[in-house]
Parts: sequence; structure tokens; C-alpha cells
Amino acid sequence: METTISASKTVKSFLKALNDEDFKTARKYVNDDLKFIGIMGTRDDADTYISDMEKMKFKYDIKKIFEDENDVSVFYDINMSGPTIFSSGWYHLKNDKISTIKVIFDPRPLLEKKK
Repeated sequence: METTISASKTVKSFLKALNDEDFKTARKYVNDDLKFIGIMGTRDDADTYISDMEKMKFKYDIKKIFEDENDVSVFYDINMSGPTIFSSGWYHLKNDKISTIKVIFDPRPLLEKKK
């Protein structure tokens, strides 16, 4: 399956929209049935995910991005309203939109913050 827009360009545009707190634009880059899988939980649809991003207002500083057809891997620092955590995100696209996001990171800085 060939995409008309590069997958990495879509992911970069999505992350830029999140950084700019332009959640309406960010929503345009994801499929309705977006599946988010992360260390601290999952989300099963785009509206829930975007609503959470509006509340959390994470900031993404991309360090490296790799593209393989409809899959994009991003290494980035994510400022999580306090600690900045080095993370890795795997974005899978269908029909030129993000359909799955899997993010991994060391959660200890977040857990220590709660103590």
C-alpha cells in the first residue's frame, strides 16, 4: 500500500500541531478509531486521545525520526508538564492518517513526582 503523503511528514505535522496546542489540526491527522498504547494507559478512539492531549499539553522535541512505509519511529524528549522524559513512539498509518500510537519511556520520573 503506497501513501500519497510521506508517513513521517504526517507524524511531524501531527506533533507540531500538538506542540502548538492546535488540537483541531492535530485531530485531522488521526483516524477516528485511533488506538493509543502507552506505559500509563490506553485510549481507544481519536476524540478521547485528543481530549487528553488538550488537558496534558505535552511538548515534543524530536531527536530522530525513522520511516518504513506506513510506520514511523520517533525518538523525542516529551515535556510532561514538569519532567522531560526521553521516549520512543511508534506511529502506524492507514489511509494517510495515524491509526496506532505506541509510546514507551521510563516512567520513574513521573512516579517519583507523585510521592
